Amino acid sequence: MRLISDDAEIHYEAMGDGPPVVLLHAFPANHQLVVPVADMLAARYRVLLPDLRGHGESRAGQGPATMEKHATDLARLCDAEHIGRAVFAGVSIGGYILFEFWRRYRERVAGLVFCNTKASMDSDQARQDRLKSAEEVEQHGPVGFLDGMVPKLVGATTRANRPDIAAAARKLMSGSSVPGIAAVQRGMAARPDSIPTLATIKVPTLVIAGEEDNIPLEEVQKIHNGIAGSQMVVIPKAGHYAVFERPDEAGRAIRKFLDSMPPW
Repeated sequence: MRLISDDAEIHYEAMGDGPPVVLLHAFPANHQLVVPVADMLAARYRVLLPDLRGHGESRAGQGPATMEKHATDLARLCDAEHIGRAVFAGVSIGGYILFEFWRRYRERVAGLVFCNTKASMDSDQARQDRLKSAEEVEQHGPVGFLDGMVPKLVGATTRANRPDIAAAARKLMSGSSVPGIAAVQRGMAARPDSIPTLATIKVPTLVIAGEEDNIPLEEVQKIHNGIAGSQMVVIPKAGHYAVFERPDEAGRAIRKFLDSMPPW
């Protein structure tokens, strides 16, 4: 399915029936990254899986793919599907987007799941690295960049014991376009600090970390500590793509969280 959101066409899939749940994948992948988890939820929930702006089959639009643009896309998706309130789960950049979505559209949020993400903004060095990588991809193409992302995104245990999963993750990344990678990197570099937002979140929240993630555990702990009443789960032997590396564990944690929530 497709919808138009300002200057971009957004592709999304839907599965299951029941209370709505929206799953946002990580960079630089597409909605297929979270399909294994969606499969575990669809027996009880209506699960929506967009390709984020600049990812998969969704266009990047003009200029950086900012968190504001992503949040607007998400609101348009809810409008298109006649969703008043939903539970939103975001992996990595998906989490960055959900902080912005909460700031702008919190009345539409019944609950939140933050997976392998952080609330703090990029350091000056990380910001410069993103901007440099955007330029290099534009100049030299995406292959070298994407090859270099695999050890950062897929945990060491998965790479050693399940090379098939690491290869499948790299294949997902191969759908990334040069304009998409550049726009998304520039958008992430410009994202604001969401640490002050944490104390404003008053809905049921689950925080998921990967034991082997390149995001330090203390960064994920900041989200948990900052959101009153939130729950936290650490997925063992999993990296940044924990939902793809160990979907059974991640899916069970999210399903248990959803099943425990009041109706929405």
